Amino acid sequence: MRELQQENTQLHEAVRSHAVVDQAIGVVIATGRLRPEQGWNALVGVSQHTNIKLRHVAELVVEWARTGHLASDVRAELEQQLDRAHAPRPRG
Repeated sequence: MRELQQENTQLHEAVRSHAVVDQAIGVVIATGRLRPEQGWNALVGVSQHTNIKLRHVAELVVEWARTGHLASDVRAELEQQLDRAHAPRPRG
């Protein structure tokens, strides 16, 4: 019974985390006028370059959309990621 309760708790957390990441992707694609895959890549880039777990970056971005406040290091990296997403790709 305890194992089932743990698994249920983990599944609920996974669903919640997924929802927050999806919301953050929406914020990023609306803010940066990006395609969904570019929004995902931007969030991953912020996570990797700030050494903050993706779920937490997503929570920060959703909170930013609500309050207008975003930590300066996360904001700077997000701006860099948006710039990268808009940079022209070299033709090969």
